[in-house]
Amino acid sequence: MKLKRSIGLLEAIFYGVGVIVGAGIYALIGPAAGMTGNSLWLSFVIGAAIASFTGLSYAELATMFPKAAAEYIYVRRAFGSKFFAFLIGWLLVFTGMISAATVALAFGGYFKALFNVSIVPVSILLIVFLSVINYKGIKESSKFNIVLTSIEIIGLLIIIFLGVGSFGKVNYFEFPFGTKGVFSAAALIFFAYLGFEEIANISEETKKPRKVIPIALLLSVVITTLLYIFTSISAVSLVNWKDLSLSSAPLALAASQVLGSKAFFLLSIIALFATGGTVLVILVVTSRMVYGMSREKSLPEFLALVHEKTRTPWLAVLFVMLFSAIFVFTSDLTTAAEITSLAAFITFTVVNLSLIWMRHYMPKMKRAFRVPLNIGNYPITAFLGVFFSLFMVFQFDLSLIKFGIGVLIAGIAAYLIFTTRISE
Repeated sequence: MKLKRSIGLLEAIFYGVGVIVGAGIYALIGPAAGMTGNSLWLSFVIGAAIASFTGLSYAELATMFPKAAAEYIYVRRAFGSKFFAFLIGWLLVFTGMISAATVALAFGGYFKALFNVSIVPVSILLIVFLSVINYKGIKESSKFNIVLTSIEIIGLLIIIFLGVGSFGKVNYFEFPFGTKGVFSAAALIFFAYLGFEEIANISEETKKPRKVIPIALLLSVVITTLLYIFTSISAVSLVNWKDLSLSSAPLALAASQVLGSKAFFLLSIIALFATGGTVLVILVVTSRMVYGMSREKSLPEFLALVHEKTRTPWLAVLFVMLFSAIFVFTSDLTTAAEITSLAAFITFTVVNLSLIWMRHYMPKMKRAFRVPLNIGNYPITAFLGVFFSLFMVFQFDLSLIKFGIGVLIAGIAAYLIFTTRISE
């Protein structure tokens, strides 16, 4: 049984913006300000550039292979290696569940601040509740996500509006920690851009995916980039970047400079919607990755079962829910954001290489969209995507890179176990 096609262009854009805008900008803008000072906006520009280069590659590949488990499919078709594709899929599923757990904890933190309840139980209940919505159907998830995303955007627009009167009061080209600080901040806040690529994973549930997915993907990046740049400028204009870096609720602190004590309550409520919306979309796209890999027989096949009534991959939804809930007990927001960003840069390197490879070896394959700026048949943007993604990998601490290698080694072990069982 196939998944149900229910998503149109507007819903796909909201999906992209919904997973991009969320916990990243609401929680990480403080630590990022501590790395780069008033030039924080430039880190968001760098992040947007890298996202755009890779986003264009995703847009072309999505028109060639409009399937769930997008990255797995791209790598498998490009290089003909089930093992290589499995490692990329494994990395994304692992970091997806960690991200869901971590953002759920951020939701729990805001909830505790407002209602003085324990963080962990609230975080787990959120994952369960949103997994039920995920199980109910992609249409239901889309409608709920549109509401949450609209509220998230309103929160950022409030910060921008409050800061307009203070624009120009600080030097936005001040680099207290040099260019190294700008790139380190860009590596951290890239977590706030992650999600544009996830639009490709809902291709099988999208109407006219070859037309809708590229447009939705690119517009999502453009919309969020503008929001992020103006939000970061407003934040450092309203609050000294050092104070911003020490705050556990940086945007609430910025708003309080104009709205006073009421700002904390207002921004905390908005942050609940922002983090909740992010968790929902992460759960949706991660379960589709599990479903797609299972259908390709890289994970146990029972995880690819589709419910007859809801037309959703219900066992994949349950699998992601359970492990995300378990990771709640071990997650930390900043560390998880860095792990997720590192995994993304590795994945983006491989996705861009996949496009370059297929341009050479599959030049006549039908493409409803082709990236601009080519030398002959070779996409310049994909080359830039590879270069900058690899460059950003080395902006992380060595310990984090070692952790990433450990995850890949665990993936190799898992692959050997799965393939051995399938062959038997």
